[in-house]
Amino acid sequence: MPADTTPLYIQLASQLAQDIRSGHYPLDHALPSERVLCESLGVSRITARKAIATLVAKGLVQQRHGSGNFIAAREPQGLTRLSSFSEQMAVQGQTPGSQWLCRQADTPTAAERVALGLRGRARVARLERLRLADGVPVALEMTVLPLQLLPEPQALEGSLYAWLEQQGHTPHTATQQLRARSADARQAKLLQIAEGSALLWVSRTSRDAAGLLLECTHTECRSDYYDYRVELRRHA
Repeated sequence: MPADTTPLYIQLASQLAQDIRSGHYPLDHALPSERVLCESLGVSRITARKAIATLVAKGLVQQRHGSGNFIAAREPQGLTRLSSFSEQMAVQGQTPGSQWLCRQADTPTAAERVALGLRGRARVARLERLRLADGVPVALEMTVLPLQLLPEPQALEGSLYAWLEQQGHTPHTATQQLRARSADARQAKLLQIAEGSALLWVSRTSRDAAGLLLECTHTECRSDYYDYRVELRRHA
């Protein structure tokens, strides 16, 4: 297996970020000092310093003058803003990435036909991606959309929402459902978690401004990487 050519400080920052998000380092607690990281992990002082600076830049760690480096509170995502995966990761200070698992024209299931309002022998573009945050797999996403919106699924490389906007079908509104699930063997392997681990299942159906149904997406999210916030009001 070829050696990892990623700079050592990036590897260290990614590992520490994963530990922070998994709760290994509690919020508002001090991150191990540069000296402790050097001694425990066998890295140089410069590597440890650059890794911590990377975490600070991503908003995961706060530097307190004279006190050290502390785990920062994560800003939970709101549920009222329609945004793409890439946009969500940018807000969280993470670098988004994707690994394609499927891009093909397909026959829709009965549920997909209903969700997208398809008639007759209409077909769909089926897209399955493993979503990455700073190189770590965080979500497994399956999207279907009418084939006329994406006649050549293999041609899609980047953001689906950016593609739809270029075609004049900017996602405008969406309905979204959330549910707790457990990871099966395939999901666990792809997401690098234990089978049976908690997942957040998110189902989304979006429309453009004219009301045209654009896409139906089901996403299995690692619960240690997703945090949502909902504001509620009690009406008189």
